[in-house]
Amino acid sequence: MAASLQNKTVLVVGRGSGLARAVVDAAVEAGARAVAASRDRSTLEMEYKGTDVITKRVDLTDEDSIAALAEDLGSVDHVVSVASARARGKISELKPEAIVLSFHTKVVGPIMLAKHFAPKMPEDGSFVLFSGVAALEPDPGYLGVAATNGSVNTVVRSLAVELAPIRVNAISPGDIDTGAWDSLGEQKKAEMFARLSKKNPSRRVGTTEDIAEAVLFAMTNTFMTGVSLAVDGGQPLV
Repeated sequence: MAASLQNKTVLVVGRGSGLARAVVDAAVEAGARAVAASRDRSTLEMEYKGTDVITKRVDLTDEDSIAALAEDLGSVDHVVSVASARARGKISELKPEAIVLSFHTKVVGPIMLAKHFAPKMPEDGSFVLFSGVAALEPDPGYLGVAATNGSVNTVVRSLAVELAPIRVNAISPGDIDTGAWDSLGEQKKAEMFARLSKKNPSRRVGTTEDIAEAVLFAMTNTFMTGVSLAVDGGQPLV
Protein backbone atom coordinates (compact mmCIF):
# COMPACT_ATOMS: atom_id res chain seq x y z
CA MET A 1 0.00 0.00 0.00
CA ALA A 2 1.41 3.39 -0.98
CA ALA A 3 1.08 6.23 1.48
CA SER A 4 0.77 9.89 0.56
CA LEU A 5 3.34 12.55 1.43
CA GLN A 6 0.68 15.25 1.31
CA ASN A 7 1.12 17.49 4.37
CA LYS A 8 3.76 15.15 5.82
CA THR A 9 6.99 16.57 7.23
CA VAL A 10 10.18 15.24 5.63
CA LEU A 11 13.60 16.02 7.10
CA VAL A 12 16.48 15.72 4.62
CA VAL A 13 20.01 15.85 6.04
CA GLY A 14 22.63 16.75 3.44
CA ARG A 15 23.96 19.54 1.28
CA GLY A 16 21.68 21.92 -0.61
CA SER A 17 22.70 20.47 -3.96
CA GLY A 18 23.05 17.12 -5.75
CA LEU A 19 21.16 14.18 -4.29
CA ALA A 20 19.89 16.00 -1.20
CA ARG A 21 18.42 18.82 -3.29
CA ALA A 22 16.74 16.35 -5.64
CA VAL A 23 15.15 14.55 -2.68
CA VAL A 24 13.90 17.82 -1.17
CA ASP A 25 12.45 18.96 -4.49
CA ALA A 26 10.73 15.61 -5.05
CA ALA A 27 9.25 15.61 -1.55
CA VAL A 28 7.90 19.13 -1.99
CA GLU A 29 6.42 18.21 -5.37
CA ALA A 30 4.71 15.27 -3.67
CA GLY A 31 3.04 17.66 -1.22
CA ALA A 32 5.37 17.33 1.78
CA ARG A 33 6.65 20.02 4.09
CA ALA A 34 10.41 19.82 3.68
CA VAL A 35 13.10 20.59 6.23
CA ALA A 36 16.70 20.68 4.97
CA ALA A 37 19.51 20.40 7.51
CA SER A 38 23.30 20.37 7.33
CA ARG A 39 26.35 21.71 9.16
CA ASP A 40 26.35 24.74 6.85
CA ARG A 41 22.95 26.33 7.34
CA SER A 42 23.96 29.58 5.66
CA THR A 43 24.57 27.75 2.38
CA LEU A 44 21.23 25.98 2.70
CA GLU A 45 19.51 29.32 3.21
CA MET A 46 21.01 30.61 -0.03
CA GLU A 47 20.17 27.43 -1.95
CA TYR A 48 16.54 27.39 -0.80
CA LYS A 49 15.94 31.14 -0.86
CA GLY A 50 12.52 31.94 -2.23
CA THR A 51 11.12 28.48 -1.42
CA ASP A 52 9.02 27.17 1.46
CA VAL A 53 11.79 24.78 2.54
CA ILE A 54 12.76 25.23 6.20
CA THR A 55 16.50 25.19 6.85
CA LYS A 56 18.19 23.99 10.03
CA ARG A 57 21.69 23.18 11.24
CA VAL A 58 22.81 19.74 12.33
CA ASP A 59 26.17 18.00 12.67
CA LEU A 60 25.90 14.23 12.30
CA THR A 61 29.18 13.78 14.16
CA ASP A 62 27.73 15.50 17.25
CA GLU A 63 24.93 13.76 19.16
CA ASP A 64 24.06 16.94 21.06
CA SER A 65 23.46 18.69 17.74
CA ILE A 66 21.16 15.88 16.60
CA ALA A 67 19.27 15.90 19.90
CA ALA A 68 18.83 19.67 19.67
CA LEU A 69 17.39 19.41 16.16
CA ALA A 70 14.95 16.72 17.26
CA GLU A 71 13.85 18.89 20.17
CA ASP A 72 13.48 21.89 17.88
CA LEU A 73 11.45 20.14 15.18
CA GLY A 74 9.38 17.86 17.36
CA SER A 75 7.49 15.23 15.39
CA VAL A 76 8.45 14.58 11.76
CA ASP A 77 7.07 11.87 9.50
CA HIS A 78 10.15 10.87 7.53
CA VAL A 79 13.90 11.32 7.99
CA VAL A 80 16.30 11.01 5.04
CA SER A 81 20.06 11.10 5.61
CA VAL A 82 22.02 11.79 2.41
CA ALA A 83 25.16 13.16 4.08
CA SER A 84 28.51 11.48 3.42
CA ALA A 85 32.23 11.92 4.04
CA ARG A 86 33.94 9.45 1.74
CA ALA A 87 37.14 7.82 2.91
CA ARG A 88 38.70 7.26 -0.51
CA GLY A 89 42.20 5.96 -1.14
CA LYS A 90 44.10 2.70 -1.34
CA ILE A 91 45.00 0.99 1.93
CA SER A 92 48.50 2.51 1.87
CA GLU A 93 46.95 5.99 1.75
CA LEU A 94 44.02 5.65 4.13
CA LYS A 95 44.06 7.67 7.32
CA PRO A 96 42.17 6.48 10.41
CA GLU A 97 40.63 9.92 10.79
CA ALA A 98 39.05 9.73 7.32
CA ILE A 99 37.56 6.31 8.03
CA VAL A 100 36.18 7.44 11.40
CA LEU A 101 34.63 10.55 9.83
CA SER A 102 33.04 8.42 7.13
CA PHE A 103 31.51 6.09 9.74
CA HIS A 104 30.36 8.95 11.94
CA THR A 105 28.63 10.65 9.02
CA LYS A 106 26.91 7.68 7.35
CA VAL A 107 26.58 5.12 10.17
CA VAL A 108 26.83 6.57 13.67
CA GLY A 109 25.07 9.84 12.80
CA PRO A 110 22.02 8.14 11.26
CA ILE A 111 21.82 5.79 14.25
CA MET A 112 21.69 8.87 16.47
CA LEU A 113 19.02 10.37 14.20
CA ALA A 114 16.98 7.24 14.85
CA LYS A 115 17.66 7.44 18.59
CA HIS A 116 16.39 11.00 18.92
CA PHE A 117 13.72 11.24 16.22
CA ALA A 118 12.00 7.83 16.39
CA PRO A 119 10.36 8.48 19.80
CA LYS A 120 8.69 11.57 18.27
CA MET A 121 7.57 9.94 15.02
CA PRO A 122 4.22 8.37 14.11
CA GLU A 123 4.02 4.61 13.61
CA ASP A 124 3.73 5.06 9.83
CA GLY A 125 6.93 7.11 9.69
CA SER A 126 10.19 6.04 8.10
CA PHE A 127 13.92 6.53 7.90
CA VAL A 128 15.80 6.40 4.60
CA LEU A 129 19.58 6.09 4.81
CA PHE A 130 22.13 6.03 2.01
CA SER A 131 24.43 3.13 1.23
CA GLY A 132 26.18 2.75 -2.13
CA VAL A 133 27.34 0.40 -4.84
CA ALA A 134 30.86 0.18 -3.37
CA ALA A 135 29.47 -2.20 -0.72
CA LEU A 136 28.87 -4.79 -3.46
CA GLU A 137 31.62 -3.93 -5.92
CA PRO A 138 35.14 -4.25 -4.44
CA ASP A 139 37.47 -1.76 -6.10
CA PRO A 140 40.97 -0.64 -5.06
CA GLY A 141 40.81 2.81 -3.55
CA TYR A 142 37.28 2.36 -2.21
CA LEU A 143 37.86 0.18 0.85
CA GLY A 144 36.76 2.90 3.29
CA VAL A 145 33.68 3.68 1.23
CA ALA A 146 32.79 -0.01 0.88
CA ALA A 147 33.16 -0.66 4.62
CA THR A 148 30.95 2.31 5.44
CA ASN A 149 28.25 1.41 2.93
CA GLY A 150 28.28 -2.23 3.98
CA SER A 151 27.70 -1.10 7.55
CA VAL A 152 24.72 1.01 6.46
CA ASN A 153 23.18 -2.09 4.86
CA THR A 154 23.48 -3.88 8.21
CA VAL A 155 22.18 -0.93 10.22
CA VAL A 156 18.93 -0.64 8.26
CA ARG A 157 18.04 -4.28 8.94
CA SER A 158 18.70 -3.94 12.66
CA LEU A 159 16.87 -0.64 12.98
CA ALA A 160 13.91 -1.97 10.99
CA VAL A 161 13.41 -4.64 13.66
CA GLU A 162 14.08 -2.44 16.68
CA LEU A 163 12.00 0.56 15.57
CA ALA A 164 9.06 -1.39 14.07
CA PRO A 165 6.48 -0.43 12.93
CA ILE A 166 8.49 2.63 11.88
CA ARG A 167 10.14 1.55 8.64
CA VAL A 168 13.87 1.82 7.90
CA ASN A 169 15.38 1.41 4.43
CA ALA A 170 18.46 2.44 2.48
CA ILE A 171 19.04 3.57 -1.08
CA SER A 172 22.21 2.24 -2.71
CA PRO A 173 23.13 4.39 -5.73
CA GLY A 174 25.56 3.50 -8.48
CA ASP A 175 27.33 6.10 -10.63
CA ILE A 176 25.13 9.19 -10.50
CA ASP A 177 25.53 12.55 -12.21
CA THR A 178 25.27 14.71 -9.10
CA GLY A 179 27.31 17.58 -10.54
CA ALA A 180 30.40 16.45 -8.66
CA TRP A 181 32.22 15.75 -11.92
CA ASP A 182 31.44 19.11 -13.54
CA SER A 183 34.90 20.34 -12.55
CA LEU A 184 36.38 17.97 -15.16
CA GLY A 185 35.00 20.12 -17.94
CA GLU A 186 32.27 19.20 -20.40
CA GLN A 187 34.40 17.05 -22.73
CA LYS A 188 36.25 15.03 -20.07
CA LYS A 189 33.06 14.51 -18.13
CA ALA A 190 31.29 13.24 -21.27
CA GLU A 191 34.18 10.87 -22.04
CA MET A 192 34.15 9.48 -18.50
CA PHE A 193 30.38 8.99 -18.53
CA ALA A 194 30.65 7.21 -21.89
CA ARG A 195 33.17 4.78 -20.38
CA LEU A 196 31.00 4.17 -17.34
CA SER A 197 27.90 3.67 -19.49
CA LYS A 198 29.55 0.99 -21.61
CA LYS A 199 30.23 -1.12 -18.50
CA ASN A 200 26.74 -0.65 -17.06
CA PRO A 201 23.85 -2.94 -18.15
CA SER A 202 21.53 0.09 -18.24
CA ARG A 203 24.01 1.76 -20.64
CA ARG A 204 23.77 5.10 -18.92
CA VAL A 205 24.84 7.00 -15.82
CA GLY A 206 22.11 7.62 -13.26
CA THR A 207 20.49 10.96 -12.49
CA THR A 208 19.61 12.60 -9.20
CA GLU A 209 15.97 12.22 -10.23
CA ASP A 210 16.44 8.42 -10.40
CA ILE A 211 17.56 8.47 -6.78
CA ALA A 212 14.92 10.92 -5.58
CA GLU A 213 12.19 8.70 -7.05
CA ALA A 214 13.62 5.74 -5.16
CA VAL A 215 13.62 7.71 -1.90
CA LEU A 216 9.96 8.64 -2.41
CA PHE A 217 9.20 4.97 -3.06
CA ALA A 218 10.94 3.99 0.17
CA MET A 219 9.01 6.61 2.14
CA THR A 220 5.61 5.73 0.72
CA ASN A 221 5.69 1.93 0.32
CA THR A 222 4.28 0.83 3.66
CA PHE A 223 5.21 -2.84 3.20
CA MET A 224 8.94 -2.35 2.65
CA THR A 225 11.39 -2.21 5.51
CA GLY A 226 14.93 -3.39 6.23
CA VAL A 227 15.79 -3.15 2.53
CA SER A 228 18.85 -1.69 0.80
CA LEU A 229 17.38 -0.74 -2.55
CA ALA A 230 19.93 -0.82 -5.37
CA VAL A 231 19.47 1.97 -7.89
CA ASP A 232 22.66 1.35 -9.82
CA GLY A 233 21.74 0.31 -13.34
CA GLY A 234 23.05 -3.18 -12.64
CA GLN A 235 26.58 -1.90 -12.07
CA PRO A 236 27.71 -4.73 -9.70
CA LEU A 237 26.63 -7.38 -12.21
CA VAL A 238 29.56 -6.87 -14.56
